Amino acid sequence: MQDDHTREIDLSPSIPKPLFLYALFYGGMVCIAGVLGAKQVALGPLAVEAGIFPFLLLVSLSSTVAQLYGKGMADTMVRFGFVPLIGAMVLTAGVLALPTDEGMWEPAKEAFPIVLGQTWRLWLAGILAYGISMTLNVLIFSRLATVTFIPTVVRGAIASIISQVIDTLIFITVAFYGERPLGTLIAGQALAKVVLSIVLVPLLIAGLVRFAKWMSARSELKSA
Repeated sequence: MQDDHTREIDLSPSIPKPLFLYALFYGGMVCIAGVLGAKQVALGPLAVEAGIFPFLLLVSLSSTVAQLYGKGMADTMVRFGFVPLIGAMVLTAGVLALPTDEGMWEPAKEAFPIVLGQTWRLWLAGILAYGISMTLNVLIFSRLATVTFIPTVVRGAIASIISQVIDTLIFITVAFYGERPLGTLIAGQALAKVVLSIVLVPLLIAGLVRFAKWMSARSELKSA
């Protein structure tokens, strides 16, 4: 009989490859959203902060995971998303506190703290908006699954519209209350998110679901 102390234990988790890939991608998008949000982009008549694009990917990824692996797995991915989000904030604060190399390119010296030196209100707004809106997205998407005649991509668009409007209300209110007029900010951001949720989210979810199924089928063929 093999000794318990010398017995090899397989600790490798049985995680489907598409889920593993999407979880990694999700963590990356959580981190980059705050960085891209420093730029305002013009989409025709709409003005929107560029952080909306990774957030639309987050919405699409969480809905895809809920569709393929269940609400519980999607909720877990959303909760774990706080780890890279808060970790990135802590590292950013630490880097900003370190002395700047005198040989650094002069324009970068000025630009770096402007782009990354967000106030505590912006950081708090980002954490609250992320947690509430992404949890709400998974909840709405999963609840709509009980209505069998609603296609997956339509459920994704509806969940994205509602959750992203809530995201805008929370973020702008917490970040700018008492400093800037909120009405026009909220209206413009919400309109842009609604339009992009209708146009992009269904395509993203359809593509992500199809890619996950293709990857799973390919893995099964290799293991056969």
